[in-house]
Amino acid sequence: MTVFGYARISTGGQSATLQYEQLRGAGCTKIYRETASGVRSDRPQLARLLKQLQPGDTVVVTRLDRLARSTLDLLRILDVISKAGAQFRSLSDVWCDTTSPHGKLLLAILGGLAEFERSLIMARTAAGIQRARELGVAFGRKPKLNPQQRRLIAARYAQGETMAALARDFGVSEPTVWRALRGTGEPVATPAAANLPPAPRSAPAKLVRRPR
Repeated sequence: MTVFGYARISTGGQSATLQYEQLRGAGCTKIYRETASGVRSDRPQLARLLKQLQPGDTVVVTRLDRLARSTLDLLRILDVISKAGAQFRSLSDVWCDTTSPHGKLLLAILGGLAEFERSLIMARTAAGIQRARELGVAFGRKPKLNPQQRRLIAARYAQGETMAALARDFGVSEPTVWRALRGTGEPVATPAAANLPPAPRSAPAKLVRRPR
């Protein structure tokens, strides 16, 4: 069983000496040091530490803000530690200690509150999207052709112009012209739509005749 320490400083000008001393005093035999901002999610040394965990190991930090960026980030890291069969301690936050029954209870409550917060955010987001749709807000990618351009394409196609020529004039691909003539996304009534050829490919393959 190994007691790992994790020390993080935000910039190269800071010193991790105090963290090292506290972690050594807590019995850490191997300490990983990270120089990274607290808002960064990519922390290579922390990732290395978590990958080496074995059942019975313990991870120790001096303070929770040295380890996690937020409550959700903390719970994610603790979940990884727990699944590895290891335990966790924060020297300055005595309640965050999975080696004690009280610490496990508090972390379980914290996890429940975080899950409740996530569900509230999802519910508010869904309600906001539904309200926006009721007000006529369009979601998704902006159409390449507006309704007026679609009607003009339909009229010119009905007069005999090809989809290739229309695509060139309007600066779009032939499949986009084909969808406009079909009325996809914008209901366009056109007598030519019923006589459309099959949908063209975005990038038609060119036949190359090899010399014999």
